[in-house]
Amino acid sequence: MASVLNRLGRVAFRRRRLVLALWLALFGVMVVGAATLSGPTTGTFSIPGTESQQAIDLLQERLPQASGASGRIVFAAPVGEPLTGARRAAVQTAVAAVASAPGVLAASDPFADGLVSRDGRIALSQVSFDDPADTLEDGPREAVHVAAQRAASAGVQVEFGGDAVIEPDEGGAGELLGLGVAALVLAITFGSLVAAGLPLLTAIIGIGIGLTGITVATGFVDLSASVPTLALMLGLAVGIDYALFIISRHRTQLFEGMDPEESAGRAVGTAGSAVLFAGSTVVIALAALSIVGIPFLTAMGLAAAATVVIAVLIAITLVPALLGFAGRRLQKGKNFETGPRAAKPTLGSRWVGLVTRHRVPAVVLTVVALGACAIPALDMRLGVSDDSTASPADTNRKAYELLADGFGPGFNGPLTIVVDGGDSSAGQVRRAADAVARDLRRHSGVASVGRPAFNDSGDTAVLSLTPSSGPSSERTKELVQAIRDRAPGLGRAVGAAVLVTGQTAVNIDVSDRLGDALLPFLIVIVGLALVLLTIAFRSIVIPLTAIGGFLLTIGAAFGGVVAIFQKGFAADLFGVAQTAPIVSLLPIIIIGILFGLAMDYQVFLVSRMREEHVAGAGPTRAVSEGFRHGARVVTAAALIMGAVFSGFILEQDEIIKSVGFTLAFGILADAFVVRMTLIPAVMALLGERAWWLPRWLDRLLPRVDV
Repeated sequence: MASVLNRLGRVAFRRRRLVLALWLALFGVMVVGAATLSGPTTGTFSIPGTESQQAIDLLQERLPQASGASGRIVFAAPVGEPLTGARRAAVQTAVAAVASAPGVLAASDPFADGLVSRDGRIALSQVSFDDPADTLEDGPREAVHVAAQRAASAGVQVEFGGDAVIEPDEGGAGELLGLGVAALVLAITFGSLVAAGLPLLTAIIGIGIGLTGITVATGFVDLSASVPTLALMLGLAVGIDYALFIISRHRTQLFEGMDPEESAGRAVGTAGSAVLFAGSTVVIALAALSIVGIPFLTAMGLAAAATVVIAVLIAITLVPALLGFAGRRLQKGKNFETGPRAAKPTLGSRWVGLVTRHRVPAVVLTVVALGACAIPALDMRLGVSDDSTASPADTNRKAYELLADGFGPGFNGPLTIVVDGGDSSAGQVRRAADAVARDLRRHSGVASVGRPAFNDSGDTAVLSLTPSSGPSSERTKELVQAIRDRAPGLGRAVGAAVLVTGQTAVNIDVSDRLGDALLPFLIVIVGLALVLLTIAFRSIVIPLTAIGGFLLTIGAAFGGVVAIFQKGFAADLFGVAQTAPIVSLLPIIIIGILFGLAMDYQVFLVSRMREEHVAGAGPTRAVSEGFRHGARVVTAAALIMGAVFSGFILEQDEIIKSVGFTLAFGILADAFVVRMTLIPAVMALLGERAWWLPRWLDRLLPRVDV
């Protein structure tokens, strides 16, 4: 493989104008496609095979008007005062204006429908929109806000929940911060603006193609609104890092006097081989998200994996082409190989010398430190974000608290009970729905059950059940399970199928599906990565140490996110306005992304150690020399990735904020504690045994030289 990549690098160097033109043409095609073929992203997702999704599909078929977006408007008088007189009139006027707003199907009168708290202070108007939630634009929401705020002139507090909430615009400050820090790190690493600019240029081209490609895809498939964010996060990080690794190797060879074309080919053949294997582990980890069985998570993983593939292709084709344009100008800047700096021991060489001399204490200290960081993860509570986890200053959080105070916590997360009569007559379905309602009202944990609503043909009924506990409460989860356990018997008794759905039930099903998929997901990515790394390094021990180090990293990363986002430690420092259970999607997403990126550093460092070992260096010297050559680039790569991911902590979305923190913390811990401390110490401790591979396995494995 190295020889093939060597030739590819030399061809790209010689035909640099053609290579650059092809990539720019592809970029242009994607931009045109994004402008003409794009469709809307969706904020909703389906979970095929679950009861809640089965009920949702049934309602969309039998009762399509129930599939439109729905919002809540909460009106509240000052504490101790009721919504009477002028305040009541103002609320009714505002509700009438909302009902006539463009894009609104209906808005309920809280006084006519009995949606007023017992003390008369809080009232709820439920708003139905014409469009489904995944296609609802901000125009109808803004019209609802303007109309509802008419009640504020009478001294009434107005808050919004559900699909009536207008999401704040994201300013992109995180991405700009990440790029700024990346540029600074590259300038310090190379001491040359040309060398520092090339990784940024190729990364921008790569994420440009990736994001426009995702935009084109929205015209043909439903994609979550979070897909571009994840693709941007990963594409920017790996795009810079992969180019950095190849350019660093090229500059080293130029300083040693190698011809630029030969150097570009050799850099792609050696460093490019490591990039190809590192990128493969990232792609495997991301593509494996598809085994979870949740379409939006599959789309997220595949889109991010495609962005990584683009970054790898750019690294092994466009980067050597740009090296041809740069020529000898890349020799300007810091020279750690043949210049005056070469005679001085670097920080990396001093560090690896310390680690290999004191290998046992290094292993013990790193394991203990990471284990201590992982302790808070033992208290991890998983859940799905709802209005109760929003910032106390947000309108949906205020609406949540007002509804909980006025009507009880379960009012914020009603369950939807669907009674499917099948071929039964309308009269039979009506009697069955009434019987189901009576039965459920007697169930413990149920605050109330509304009157059944029927579709036009009368074969399907819908009931709204309000739990006595909040939507994220364990008691509510137990109630959903209890109703589902009782549903088959109840259905036989009334002659109809009984299904439970609603956002609360959907959230529970998502959490259960993710929990069930976590072990198979780990087995898939770890198994495939073990095979890939064994082929790359011709060793069994090195892949096992790589996986062991990753487990320490992931434990520490989860411990950190639990300590800050769940327990509130240093929450103000990170802009966490409200502590809450960790989002149930986070563990599987973080494991997929962090595993792939952690293997990047393993490949970057150990591939150079293997080069030295194959060239005849002893075990400890191979570790030291490989570390000395790779430490600077891995340090720069880790700082860049940490900066890119840290930038997303500035985002307002709590999920993106927590993902950004966990990835940044995990990347820095993995690079500096695991890959640059634990792994060299373990390899020095094992000596020649680190490169052991049974002869029978050596004969079976394909030979791929990195």
